[in-house]
Amino acid sequence: MIDKIKNALANFITNNDEEEEDKKIILFDASMLKEKDDAEEPELNMIGLFADVVEEKIADLVHAFLYLNEVNKLKEKEEDKKPIKFYLSTYGGSADDMFALYDTMRIIREDTEIHTIGLGKVMSAGVLLLAAGTKGQRQIAKNCRIMIHTVMGGNQGNLHNMLNEMEAIEQLQEMYSDCLVAETKMTKSRLKKMLERKVNVYLSAEEAVELGIADIII
Repeated sequence: MIDKIKNALANFITNNDEEEEDKKIILFDASMLKEKDDAEEPELNMIGLFADVVEEKIADLVHAFLYLNEVNKLKEKEEDKKPIKFYLSTYGGSADDMFALYDTMRIIREDTEIHTIGLGKVMSAGVLLLAAGTKGQRQIAKNCRIMIHTVMGGNQGNLHNMLNEMEAIEQLQEMYSDCLVAETKMTKSRLKKMLERKVNVYLSAEEAVELGIADIII
């Protein structure tokens, strides 16, 4: 039964339909490339997000994280449990969908280590997802660019609608800042000063480690 679920999930996550090439979420394990005994099956423990943070992709990722966590919880020995390796390269996207995945990661890392690996660019919503990995297991490639900015939004209509939108954006910004401060070495005042100084704050891999967004440069 577990094998059937695993195969179904792998097909669902990787989405082999050629007509939907924009779905770039990957569930993969390097051990699949190694020779193995017929009785020993590789376990899928790698997930990748190489796209914007949008609802349909985040839904797939949430399912993958929850599944891999449940697989680990079924194992009796701690040494048999495998960390989830989460590779990401993204320009960012929806704040609401970012929080959906962030909260999933935050909850399951109590049971399963999450190793985050930033490649290429990790921007906007992606920064919190990179920082949400297990402390000490958050990696960033030496040529990866980090970019932080304030929560963005837009609305048209009467003054009342625009004021409501502004209030909602301020609440989202407060939530984002609180979460980023909780996951990094940044204080709220330092983060506020950074965001007030520039519209988009670009950081090198070294600066990301210094600020506690990541732990290791690879």
